[in-house]
Amino acid sequence: MSTSIRSQVIPVSDLDAAKVVYTALLGEPHTDQPYYVGYNVGGFEVALAPGDASGGPVAYVDVDDLDGTRQTLLDAGATERDAPKQVAPEARVCVLLDKDGNAIGLRGK
Repeated sequence: MSTSIRSQVIPVSDLDAAKVVYTALLGEPHTDQPYYVGYNVGGFEVALAPGDASGGPVAYVDVDDLDGTRQTLLDAGATERDAPKQVAPEARVCVLLDKDGNAIGLRGK
């Protein structure tokens, strides 16, 4: 299994307010949409997404086989927080939780 962590998605309750803060820190975003604001930080994606901020940021591990990796983690005791969903033509994501409730994001095909 080939894995790498290349992105972090930060859920925010007020996208416009968060964008001001993160743009001051990281510079202009490469993507600025009502559903996603993305910054490239030395090849690492830092993104803001509107949503429930109580779960905190999620680091996404890029995997070759999202379904297979997801099942391996579920079999190892992880639980599902967010089922797999298509976010781009070649990318799906899901979020699992470890035994302590820490989020594990997966991104793959």
